[in-house]
Amino acid sequence: MSNSSIQRLFKRYLKEAPQIPVKSKSQVHLLIDGTYLPNGLCLILYYDYDVRYIQLYRTSNQEKFREIYQDLRVLKSLGIDLYSITCDGHKSILKAVTKAYPDALIQRCVVHVKRQCRAYLSSKPKLQASKELLLISNQITAIKTPEQCSLWLLQFHKWHQLHKDILLEESFNSFKTDYWYTHKGLHQAYTLIINALPHLFTYLNDPAIPATTNRLEGFFKHLKEKLLLHSGLRLEAKRNFIKWYLHFKNNTK
Repeated sequence: MSNSSIQRLFKRYLKEAPQIPVKSKSQVHLLIDGTYLPNGLCLILYYDYDVRYIQLYRTSNQEKFREIYQDLRVLKSLGIDLYSITCDGHKSILKAVTKAYPDALIQRCVVHVKRQCRAYLSSKPKLQASKELLLISNQITAIKTPEQCSLWLLQFHKWHQLHKDILLEESFNSFKTDYWYTHKGLHQAYTLIINALPHLFTYLNDPAIPATTNRLEGFFKHLKEKLLLHSGLRLEAKRNFIKWYLHFKNNTK
């Protein structure tokens, strides 16, 4: 085909996009995750882990509670029974899940918690308490049994008892009369783990529950590479490009 023929074909396809039908309805293990694309687009996916299928998607400008709640209500109206939801712990997602599917089990992505702790503490922290917490947080993804979980929780508790005073240390700016935590990264990593704990090891009670959203990481990376090849697309055409991409991904199994 000539270049002009290919361009006309693309233009015709990108004027509209196919609808994605619901494929699975009972005891669904759903992954919810979002990624940011060029032009300020935020793509949010609702991915069925068991059948490797995108049940629903949304393009927005950020992960908003109202929109995610609406999406979950749509899934519920279609008769989809969610058994578990695995996510990165974004407040909007957690709030929407709790409201739309109060009986669904929630699993925090263990890889995200580990990675975020590393970002807060750095890969080579100088403070001894930070070094120890980094080692503890790195073990999260290796926990496979309730026994290992108990030992890890005990280790984390002992660390806190030993370093709780350092965690609460504050610095003061006399000019601005402003306080902040002296070891900000350490406090952030500790707070992240504490907030994640209620949903961090849900998968240990049921091995069918995915512990991470990793399956979507490669998915997002590949999509961004494809979009980079078509960086000149207008916004609406880019939205339809994404929809076609999701359509073909769903049908390539």
